[in-house]
Amino acid sequence: MISNHLNLVEQRRGAAAALSDQIAQYLAANGKIDQLESPPINPEPAKRSNKIDPETVLKRRPKAISAADRKALRKMVDAL
Repeated sequence: MISNHLNLVEQRRGAAAALSDQIAQYLAANGKIDQLESPPINPEPAKRSNKIDPETVLKRRPKAISAADRKALRKMVDAL
């Protein structure tokens, strides 16, 4: 255990020793500790549904104004 707080290390030393004793007793009584494969760090995200709700309104960006339309708008503004 690495800690900048030596008081915490000292406080938990007794609990660590007790746990070590319990593990030793378990192994002495023919207990077996299995080392299993660790779970993935970044699990795969949930699968997306293929169902599309027909009542859903899609929010799409409007088309950009073309250069010709922009020029025409500038001329109209300048005329005002």
